[in-house]
Amino acid sequence: MVSFLLSCGKEEITFTRADADRTVFMYLPWASDLYGEFLVNIADLESAVSRGMLGNERVVVFLSSSATEATLFEITYANGQAVRETVKIYNSPAFTSASGITSILNDVKTHAPAAKYSMIIGCHGMGWIPVGAASATRQETSVEVGQYGTGHKTRWFGGTLALYQTDVMTLAQAISDAGIKMEYILFDDCYMSSVEAAYDLRNVTDYLIGCPTEVMAYGMPYSAMAEYLFGEPDFEAATDAFLEFYSGYSVPCGTIAVTVCSELDALAGIMKQINGAFTFDGSLSSVQRMDGYYPQRFVDLGDYVSQLCEDDVLLTRFRAQLEKAVPPGSRKHTAQFYTRASGAITINAFSGITTSDPCQSTYTAAKTETAWWAATHN
Repeated sequence: MVSFLLSCGKEEITFTRADADRTVFMYLPWASDLYGEFLVNIADLESAVSRGMLGNERVVVFLSSSATEATLFEITYANGQAVRETVKIYNSPAFTSASGITSILNDVKTHAPAAKYSMIIGCHGMGWIPVGAASATRQETSVEVGQYGTGHKTRWFGGTLALYQTDVMTLAQAISDAGIKMEYILFDDCYMSSVEAAYDLRNVTDYLIGCPTEVMAYGMPYSAMAEYLFGEPDFEAATDAFLEFYSGYSVPCGTIAVTVCSELDALAGIMKQINGAFTFDGSLSSVQRMDGYYPQRFVDLGDYVSQLCEDDVLLTRFRAQLEKAVPPGSRKHTAQFYTRASGAITINAFSGITTSDPCQSTYTAAKTETAWWAATHN
């Protein structure tokens, strides 16, 4: 409960505002090359709020304006427009440590208590791949090619240093330590619809929304998607809005899906049976790639298992469980996805979620240390 005073003439009346039904928390840690896009994302969110889409929900934003400065503010609706109310100014926020992120989440809980919380994370991303390996990928030289020309910035390539990156397990620990289970986490980042990443987060969120490939630097079209993310989420409508936006974008490439985290343990159980019976001996080039890197780091999970598993009954069970874990109604994609390293790549198979299981490179070597690997291999 939040109490406040209203002065009416000589009389002061005390009102008590009950906790909100939901608090949506947009978390934008420091990424120097995306700061301008973050401002556009916030403006798009404010556009939705100004159209009166907030019911008994609250929207709180953490925005890093530099590596050492950040502001926590709430977007409210007043007199037909969105208004920003500053909550807290941070000096050198620890947004890469579990304790630091927990502290920020506790500030959100204190300011905007709610029955349910959800989190939008805008930044760079490389799926489950740890900070040390992920930072190395940012030093690579790309060949920017493709039918859409050169120089298109995505939310991954050309990112910042390891100093400003956070491991997925650190995020999971931070959310757990804050005593929250998110209704959903929306990753407005590249490569975050990864089964390894989702499995790490399965106990701290009900749903994970993300892109299995790179996403253009513009990110999620919040002006169109926000109405389906406020209140009772409508994931199918939200992903439809994403697809419509990117189908008409200057680079008409986009992928998105929603993972039901409660279904991941059952998926892992079937995957363990498949891995126990079969070894992938095909060519990785025959599996639907979901990145533009050489060697590959992410492939389509469904297509990989289809080529790995030779038992029709077991494969049918896996596909049925995959549909529960990543419902087809929330899997959306254009004909191609865009990568800054390799240009546009055609999508022939799409399950909405990736794996690095068959990939062999220095960047994916740590896959054997993931919780997904431990759950799916003997």
